[in-house]
Amino acid sequence: FSLSPLLALGCTVKYSGYLGNWNKLFCSNGNSKYPRLMKLGKDITLWGLEIGLLSMTKGEAALFILTPEYAYGQRGCPPSIPPNTTVLFKVEVLDFIDSEECDAFFELTSEQRDRLPLEKVLKVAATEREFGNYFFYKQRFKIAKDRYKRALSILGRSSSSKAEQSQINASKLLLFLNLSLTYLKLERADRALKYGELALEMDQGNAKALFRCGQACLYMREYSKSRDFLARAQCIQPFNRDINNELKKLA
Repeated sequence: FSLSPLLALGCTVKYSGYLGNWNKLFCSNGNSKYPRLMKLGKDITLWGLEIGLLSMTKGEAALFILTPEYAYGQRGCPPSIPPNTTVLFKVEVLDFIDSEECDAFFELTSEQRDRLPLEKVLKVAATEREFGNYFFYKQRFKIAKDRYKRALSILGRSSSSKAEQSQINASKLLLFLNLSLTYLKLERADRALKYGELALEMDQGNAKALFRCGQACLYMREYSKSRDFLARAQCIQPFNRDINNELKKLA
């Protein structure tokens, strides 16, 4: 049984490791509000845990009893783990993200990437955006921003087909909107406005892009521009609570 094709699988887990009869805790991340994303084979290296995690689904909790050959072996891990020790792990899988295709893609040269079918490129960009969303919701905005930009960096190719160009633009639009919001969270309103305006170049009637631009201008105290953006957004979505609250704040 080989894990090599799955080493690019990233997961977030809550875990606690015990010695004996669940009475001696030797490791845990249970106090972490936002457990970090870890890769099998890189951050999670216990053979038994790798096998166990691959048998689980998102949201599942499990208890694993790992004999020495699946845990720390004959030597143990001094001073915490004695030699030839069976350990117990309590694990909860919070999320899985497969980055295998992304990792392989970014190892290619630009010429090799250009020869790939558009479907493959869009899938990699979507996965990178998913990583960005994961870090955004964990409030790790700088990492989220880098992931969104990484996805955007591979969408610069142009296509003679209108249908393909439409797919590329749709993917870019989502990333522009995500970057605009992320820069607002980073208190970089100028950058938020830039990406909001890039989104509007693709879709002039995008209420979310208008709202982001209005927020950015309000932050920069450019009140007239803010009102223009927000009023246009309100025309498109008159009952949107966020837009209406932002107009109240502006007033």
